[in-house]
Amino acid sequence: MKLYISTASHTELVLQLRSAKQIIASRKINAAHKQAEKLLPELEALLKRKKFKLSDISEIIVENKGEGFTSLRIGVTTANALAYATGAALAIPGQGRVRLAAPVYGQAPSITRKK
Repeated sequence: MKLYISTASHTELVLQLRSAKQIIASRKINAAHKQAEKLLPELEALLKRKKFKLSDISEIIVENKGEGFTSLRIGVTTANALAYATGAALAIPGQGRVRLAAPVYGQAPSITRKK
């Protein structure tokens, strides 16, 4: 089974459980600036609801491009850690399998820029 993680938006997060040919379960969560607080509890709930365990995941697919600087780092870091801990393969959409996922930012972060 594959796990798809997207925190590319700073307002939501998307989790999917996929087989080779279909989406088994999908969850889109309103997580405006709260991906860190919601990602792992929502993943745990999704796995539990479908009666899966982390050890059932053979591949983790993570979006590494998007609008949110911090949200991207949360998703990518979580995917890297889960892949390392479980031994699952790691992949980026359109790029295939990678050893380590890294976020790709469309612009410099605005955390120090005056508005």
